[in-house]
Amino acid sequence: MITVIGLGVEQGDLTERGKRCIFAAIERGAKVAVRTANTRSYQTVVELGIPHVCLDYVYENSRSFATLAKNLAKAVCALGENTVYLVDGAASEDYSVKALCKRLRGKVEMIDGVSKVSSIASVARFQGCSYTAVSAYELFDRAAVGGLTLPLIVYDLDDRALASDCKLLLGDLFGEECKAQYVVGGAKKKISLYELDRQNAYDYSSALAVDEQPLLEKNRFTLNDLKEIVVRLRKPDGCPWDRVQTSESIKMSAIEEAYELVDAIDTGDDEKILEETGDILLQVIFHAVLKEETGAFTLTDVLSGICNKLISRHTHVFGKDKADGESAALSVWDKNKMAEKHQETFADSVNDVPKCFPAVLRAQKVGKRAGKAGMDFATVKDAAVRLQEELEEFFAAERTGNSEEIEKELGDVLFAAVNVGRKAGCDCEKALKESVERFAKRFTIAEQKALADGKDVTTLTESEWDDYYLAAKAELNKEKICK
Repeated sequence: MITVIGLGVEQGDLTERGKRCIFAAIERGAKVAVRTANTRSYQTVVELGIPHVCLDYVYENSRSFATLAKNLAKAVCALGENTVYLVDGAASEDYSVKALCKRLRGKVEMIDGVSKVSSIASVARFQGCSYTAVSAYELFDRAAVGGLTLPLIVYDLDDRALASDCKLLLGDLFGEECKAQYVVGGAKKKISLYELDRQNAYDYSSALAVDEQPLLEKNRFTLNDLKEIVVRLRKPDGCPWDRVQTSESIKMSAIEEAYELVDAIDTGDDEKILEETGDILLQVIFHAVLKEETGAFTLTDVLSGICNKLISRHTHVFGKDKADGESAALSVWDKNKMAEKHQETFADSVNDVPKCFPAVLRAQKVGKRAGKAGMDFATVKDAAVRLQEELEEFFAAERTGNSEEIEKELGDVLFAAVNVGRKAGCDCEKALKESVERFAKRFTIAEQKALADGKDVTTLTESEWDDYYLAAKAELNKEKICK
C-alpha cells in the first residue's frame, strides 16, 4: 500500500493527520517521496526536517507531457510498497496520483490537503460555484471526449511550452480573444487566451481561469449554444417567424439545405461547404427543439441515437465481426441494420427506402436491396439487354397513343437504365446530375455561337443545332485538356 498525502497550496497547509502519517511512516523505515520541490507547500517538508527524495529528475527525463505522469508513478512504485508520496494541493487533484492509482489498482491510500483548484477559483473570484477543473497535463484527453466547458480552471501550467499547447487548444474551443485570468503565486492577471504563453513566469502554482461568457460576447460557439439560440428564438418574446414553425412547416428546408451542401461540395468551395454544413446542423437542432417542447425526445436523445447506431452497426470495429475491405464492411452494416429494424425479409428492406427520395436515387437503392436477395442481373451486359427490351416496349406503347401506357413504359425504361448504371458501379443520381450540367454548359455555348452567326435559334434545323452543339462540346473538351 502506498500512501499519498496532499501538502496543500501554502506552507503550513499540511493537515495534522497527514503530518502524523508521515512521521509514522518514517518510524517504520518507509521512504518519503516529494513530487517536486518547486512549490510553496514544499517548505512544509523542509520544516519537518524529514529524510525524503524529490522527483524533479523525472521531469527532466520524461520526453513528453503524456509520459510524465506514468514515469512519476513508476518512480514512486520503485521506492517500495510502503512509500509515502507527497504532492502539492489535494492528492485527488494530482495527475501523477491518478496514474499511480491506475497502476496499483486500488492499493493507494489518499489523505487530501487544501485544494489547489478551490484556491484558484477563490483568487479568480468565479461568479458561480460550478466549474470544470483539469490539469494542463490532462487537458487534451479531456478535450478529446468533449469534457471542456466554461467556467474552466486549468492548473499545473508549469511550463511555457505546455502553456503554448494549451493556448492553441483553448483558443480553438473558445476563441483566441476570450478573456481569462492568469493565476500565479496567489496573484491574478487579466489576459486574452492568445497571451497564455507570453507571461513572465511559470511555476507549479500557475493556472488559467476562464469564467462563463455571455452568449453575445462569444466568437466561438458549441452545439449547446446553437440550441440555446433556437430556444431563445422560440420564446414568446423571440422571433415571430421562428415561434410559429412546426416540424411540418420546415421539413422541406432540410432537403433544400442538403442540396445546397451538395452544390457547395461540387464547387469545391470550402467556405461555402462550411456555411451549408452549419445550415444543415441548424435544421437538426430546430427539429430537436420542437420535439423537446412536446416531450417527444431531446437533443441528447438524438445524439445518443446516432452514436448507438454507429457503434452497433460497426461491429467489425467495435465488436467481433470481421471486415477486410469496403464491400465486407458494407455487408456487416446491412446485416446489423436489418436486425435493428426488425426486417425479417428483403422485401421489408426494399420497402424501407424513403418514398421522398429523388426518383433516380430511390430506384438505385431499391434495385441494390433487391439484388442482395439474389434478384439481380449477372452482368452489366445482361442489364443492358433488359434496357433494350424496355425500350422496345416503350416504342410499342408510343405507337398506340395511350398516354398512360406510354408513361408506364417510360418509367420501366428509366428504371432499367438505372440498373445498368448500378451494375456498372455508378452513382446514377450523380451521373444524371452531372450530365444535365454538361448539357446546360454545352447548350449555352451552342446558342452563343448561333447568335454570333446572326441566327435566330428558334429557326435552326436539327442538323444545325447538332453542328453548334458538337462545336460547343469540342470547345469545352479543349478547355478541360488545357487545364
